[in-house]
Amino acid sequence: MKNLLQKPFILPTIVILALALVIFKVKSKPPIEHQQLSFPTKTVEVITLKKIPFRSKAIAYGNIEPTILVTTKAEVSGKISYIHPQLKKGGILAKGTVALRIESTTFEFSLDQSKAGLVGSQSSLKQLEIEEQSTQNSLNLVRKNLQVGQAELERLRAIHKQGVVARSQVDTEEQKVLNLRQQVADLEGKLASYHSRKSVIKAQIKQSKTQLAQSKDTLTRTEILMPFNARIGAVSVEKDELVSTGSALFEALGIQSVEINAQMATRHFRPLLSSISHQMINLQNPANLQKVLSKMQLDVSVSLVGFESNGPTWQGKLSRIAESIDPTRDTIGLAVTINEPYQGVIPGKRPPLLRGMYVAVEFLAPRQKLLTLPRKALHQGRVYIAKPNGAKNGYQLDIRPVNILIKQGELVVIDDDTMEGEKIIITDVIPVINGLPVNPILATNIEKQLMLDAVGKKQ
Repeated sequence: MKNLLQKPFILPTIVILALALVIFKVKSKPPIEHQQLSFPTKTVEVITLKKIPFRSKAIAYGNIEPTILVTTKAEVSGKISYIHPQLKKGGILAKGTVALRIESTTFEFSLDQSKAGLVGSQSSLKQLEIEEQSTQNSLNLVRKNLQVGQAELERLRAIHKQGVVARSQVDTEEQKVLNLRQQVADLEGKLASYHSRKSVIKAQIKQSKTQLAQSKDTLTRTEILMPFNARIGAVSVEKDELVSTGSALFEALGIQSVEINAQMATRHFRPLLSSISHQMINLQNPANLQKVLSKMQLDVSVSLVGFESNGPTWQGKLSRIAESIDPTRDTIGLAVTINEPYQGVIPGKRPPLLRGMYVAVEFLAPRQKLLTLPRKALHQGRVYIAKPNGAKNGYQLDIRPVNILIKQGELVVIDDDTMEGEKIIITDVIPVINGLPVNPILATNIEKQLMLDAVGKKQ
């Protein structure tokens, strides 16, 4: 055997036979059956993307302040002689109520002096007018006598030439005429002086009337009347205290309305302008700003911070927008007015709106039809769509980016009209792969709730 293996052709023959046997075994083995693998169909909830009524909403916060806040000051000096019993911090006084008085005796004396001065000047004027009339009458009489005397003088001169009367009689008559002319000149001069004398007295009367009016005005300033229905703030004086002109007396807070300087982030304010965002406005005209506020048509609701979610609310009105942005907090000030804050008060449930209260102010813009989704349908700027895949009733996952217009609470508004009518997946999908087979189920309850949330209603 050993000699056989040493033959040169034996070993290659064995190798060839073994290789032929292996090839035969491989060729004669049946083929391997391959199993077709695929992802299982994922059941998902979907909503139909469509334009629904949407109201932009934003919340700002601020403190209650009275619309009218007056710090009353003394307009005259003197001693406080009377203080109303309700003139205390927190008290309420009606319009026209005498809040306090300053001792008026000195000012009454001044008023009496002004009255006496006026009466004296008026009497002097009346006396002067009587004298003027008497002088005028005397002047008229002397002028008539002068006319008679001149006629008599002319007659005597004529008959003197005829030698009927003596020269002395003519001279006597001439002397009478000269005297009458002198009387006329004196009376005319005296009568002319009455005009300037009356002007002086009339000026005195005018001055006396002015002094009288000033005395009356000063006297009225000793009594402080409430100019409006007001709640009293700080009171700075007490009875019998001496006050000087300009001294602070008390604070009066109007109760007809209150104002809130609410601060809102600028990014939240912009969506509220959506109804007028395509209009060009000229704010050089101050009246245009009020028109803009009216066109915004914002519903404003005010609630107390710290109360229950179903606590009391008040309706307000946006009256002004701040002139600048707070660069530190990037907020804008919105002035909101609430009328009749003391009406409808229910102790323990609905308090009056008092100065300093911290409130939340909710702004709701008019309804607009927009493509609205729940925020959970958004995945890093993309949405998942259940798209028909061509098979019978078959759907597959389609991932698309979207342009977001508004983010508001649990809602987002997108800007892509080509996606209207698509079935948007609102449940989590794992793994997230384009083409993944899905079985969409319409979430009608979610769609109904979305409609309510979009307009700010509660179910």
